[in-house]
Amino acid sequence: MTTTFFLIRHAAYDDVDRYLAGRLEDVKLCRAGQEQALRLARRMAREPIAAILSSPRKRTLETAKSIAVACELEQISIRQELDEIDYGAWSGKTFEELNRDAAWRMWNDQRQNARTPNGETMQDTQQRVVGLMDALRQQTPNCYVALISHADVIKAAVCKVLGLQLGDCFRFDIEPASITTIVHGDWGSKLIRLNEII
Repeated sequence: MTTTFFLIRHAAYDDVDRYLAGRLEDVKLCRAGQEQALRLARRMAREPIAAILSSPRKRTLETAKSIAVACELEQISIRQELDEIDYGAWSGKTFEELNRDAAWRMWNDQRQNARTPNGETMQDTQQRVVGLMDALRQQTPNCYVALISHADVIKAAVCKVLGLQLGDCFRFDIEPASITTIVHGDWGSKLIRLNEII
């Protein structure tokens, strides 16, 4: 009894590589991101998707809606477990600004132990996303499920599957509109494909 998960990072928003969007409310896909979402949707339409779950952020919901239309699914389940890490006061700041902040540098240098300004750790993030996947495997056996989320959330799940330390999340990339495929069964989990870009 297995469940196949497609962990999908939302498509691009304006200046995606310049600032940390975090949990800002009104970050939506840019024109290039909308085009990415359409390509991603066409790719996902080839899969027998049984359910689509999304982070509550606008950029993830826009990405999820494109996939839902292509896969002819009417419902998107919004799940807090897939939400972006709560970066608190760091949200909205440019990476140039953040790199001058000692706490931000510690977050990146000591990812196993450091906390964001709102107190979330990478381990907290890993527990919530992996916990959701464990529950979904019981609820949707032998199905294909799309989880629309954020780069560090997906990285946390991949680290768990591969037995990596959370600080090793910098050893691989999760690009906007990418697909990471994980099969989850009674025997454990296996990474099938990492950071597939359409």
